[in-house]
Amino acid sequence: MDILNVFVTIVYVLVCIALVVVVLMQEGKSAGLSGAINGVADTYWGKNKGRSMEGALVKITRALAAAFVVLSVVLNII
Repeated sequence: MDILNVFVTIVYVLVCIALVVVVLMQEGKSAGLSGAINGVADTYWGKNKGRSMEGALVKITRALAAAFVVLSVVLNII
């Protein structure tokens, strides 16, 4: 049981670090005044957001957040 606990803890720390890095790499949702002026120009990027780097970061964030929750529960049970 001790080996499993150490392994899950190491994976948990790696997931935590990766989650912080991925969240910091994302752009903010509000673009300020320039976002209000260029609202029409963002329609192309809004349509193709899932295929862009930003879309990939959102998917990675969701997966890491799910792993974070699952590993938190597993560590609590162990």
